Amino acid sequence: MTDATSIPAAHKPRLALYWASSCGGCEVTVLDISERILDLAARADIVFWPAVLDVKYEDVHAMPDRHIDVCLFNGAIRTDENAELARLLRAKSRTLIAFGSCAVTGGIPSLANNYSRDSILRASYIDSPTTANPAGVLPQHRVMVSTDSGAEVELDLPAFHHSVRTLAQTVPVDYTVPGCPPVADQVWNVLSAVLEGRLPARGAVLGASNKSVCEDCLRPRHEKRLQGFVRPHLTKPDPSHCLLDQGIACLGPATRGGCGAPCTKANMPCRGCYGAMPEVDDQGLKALSALASLLEAREPKDVERAIATIPDPLGTFYRFGLAASQLFRTRTQEDA
Repeated sequence: MTDATSIPAAHKPRLALYWASSCGGCEVTVLDISERILDLAARADIVFWPAVLDVKYEDVHAMPDRHIDVCLFNGAIRTDENAELARLLRAKSRTLIAFGSCAVTGGIPSLANNYSRDSILRASYIDSPTTANPAGVLPQHRVMVSTDSGAEVELDLPAFHHSVRTLAQTVPVDYTVPGCPPVADQVWNVLSAVLEGRLPARGAVLGASNKSVCEDCLRPRHEKRLQGFVRPHLTKPDPSHCLLDQGIACLGPATRGGCGAPCTKANMPCRGCYGAMPEVDDQGLKALSALASLLEAREPKDVERAIATIPDPLGTFYRFGLAASQLFRTRTQEDA
């Protein structure tokens, strides 16, 4: 029996790419494979890519189930439209790949899970100092509008969900490709595996390693004991020493490698976009444990003082993975 993820030999692989709730960086990183994009176009039929091709949702609905061989789905699930396209592309694809941090772990959009849906809408459309909205109008899922001819038409807009979810929390996913965005060379490695029919067993993480970012980092580490932490813009890091040794909160020890450590090479700490190490359930807890082990703390007040030097613990330890973490979201009145 043919595996659901295998590509029939009778045709060139049919490839789809979709952009849900994200910044668009994953779309750009596909183009960052440079001239290799011509090889991709020659060896695969790109049947759906809204950012590049004029293909409508109706065209996808008209496709037979499993018509698409591989779909790279980037972005988190924030709206009804995102969820609908996730279900549609799951049905139409033999292989569905969560592509990039937002699809894999929620990404930066899932930091919104620290707030309620209503508070986000109020902050955006009412309380913003640059917003002129004296009537306090908020986006509506359905609204009646008048046309130039005087007819009344109902507009059905995507509903804004209370919580941001990952792709795998919405539909079954065959593979994941981490990164914000995945680095171009790793993207090409993944695409090459698709084109050459050598994808590994379902459930694998593609375009990454099983080692930590620290394994790719060239900075020597001496595991110095720390009194607290300092933000990168408030110091001048020594490029020849480990950033953690310099008191900069770097998530390298808790983050899956494969990116080549470009951040630490640029004198910036790892922020954790490649996700958790293998066998780690919660990247944020792992990172917190790693940093706490470096503290020179003898009394509770020493710990409190050290914690105070990290002004945004949630954003530091769960910048890219709140939706996939054990926390998932902050409880609000809308959860009651």
